[in-house]
Amino acid sequence: MFITRFRVNTARPGARRLLSSPQAMHAAVMSSFPHILPSDTPQPGAPRVLWRLDQQARAEVLLYIVSPDRPDLTHLVEQAGWPAVAGPDNPGWQTRSYAPLLERLTAGDRWAFRLTANPVHTIRRKEGEPRKVTAHLTPIHQMGWLLDEKRQERLGFRVCAKPADRRLLPEGTTHGGRPCPGDRFELAVRDTKSLAFDKNRSAGGRRDKPVTVVTVTFEGRMEITDPDALRRTLTQGVGRARAYGCGLLTLAPLTHPTLNTP
Repeated sequence: MFITRFRVNTARPGARRLLSSPQAMHAAVMSSFPHILPSDTPQPGAPRVLWRLDQQARAEVLLYIVSPDRPDLTHLVEQAGWPAVAGPDNPGWQTRSYAPLLERLTAGDRWAFRLTANPVHTIRRKEGEPRKVTAHLTPIHQMGWLLDEKRQERLGFRVCAKPADRRLLPEGTTHGGRPCPGDRFELAVRDTKSLAFDKNRSAGGRRDKPVTVVTVTFEGRMEITDPDALRRTLTQGVGRARAYGCGLLTLAPLTHPTLNTP
């Protein structure tokens, strides 16, 4: 497994086209792997190509890719990078082996994390209707999606609870007695976007229904509960819409590792 970082040159027209279309970005990412054909589908339970865009500032956009094989991002450098300064020692992107991180994961260790996901649930508006997949739209429901105990068990970690002296609300609830996960847990919603785009035209030239994907970027602190499950999460992704930049979970060392969970 490999992890790759590519800084997008937002001043270039090609970069703006990629950033405005999850489909175009997905195609560009998958074109980094010559042995993967557009008609190929990931094998269930196997590592897959995951990607995510992180925007730190207006002109600071980073593309992260996790993949089973080392990518070649030459075409991305030409379209959306700095090709004039690229060279043998600096091709325009950085790729490192993911194995050292995956191998050091241990139960009980704590990490900072970032995840862009597509939190959804199924609802039935009327009796007898089929259930419909619907996005969570409020931060409380979005955080509740990630904090679901069964989901965290499958993912191999649990989000750390805040120490009592850092909580603003007694017992982590609002004045109405409703739970407020943002006060109880080391978890925050940093960004929410609604991506709307058209699918490719179907056979016969008819345009398919437009696709709408709500993406949420979470940041927080976690404790590893199942290293093997977490390795699967890091290499296979989380949830739906992984072709549109969702599902990639990344870890970073804690800046204050001495904090204890009550």
